[in-house]
Amino acid sequence: DVFRLPSMANKTVFICGSALRGQPTHDNLQSAKFVSEAKTTASYRMHSVKDGWHPGIYAVESGGVSILGELYDMTEEQYKFLEAGEPPNMYPVEIQLEGGGTATAFLYPQDLCKEHNWPDISEFGGWAAYKASAAKQEN
Repeated sequence: DVFRLPSMANKTVFICGSALRGQPTHDNLQSAKFVSEAKTTASYRMHSVKDGWHPGIYAVESGGVSILGELYDMTEEQYKFLEAGEPPNMYPVEIQLEGGGTATAFLYPQDLCKEHNWPDISEFGGWAAYKASAAKQEN
């Protein structure tokens, strides 16, 4: 018998940007299992980074909003693939979900959003709503 280390248990990941269903990089999730739509607690802010390339989300002590996203059950391999494709400066952290529970999400440094004066788009409540609004303005 060959001794094998157990693989990491599956990870629940909160997706809230361009990998959402119907968004351009959804394929980065590979065949990860969609669990449900979900919202964060009202403790986050969202900015449009680099002219809408991706959202920049960070936790705040006050003045936060609830961000709409999707939960996925990911294997270790799927998670590593997703992490490798994340934009620069993104970092994984456990976030708080509305109704209780946590999930891993990729956040973005607040100081970079402020330094580059990227627009705060928190009032849209989610990336898909922001992108849909931006598309209407272009037409």
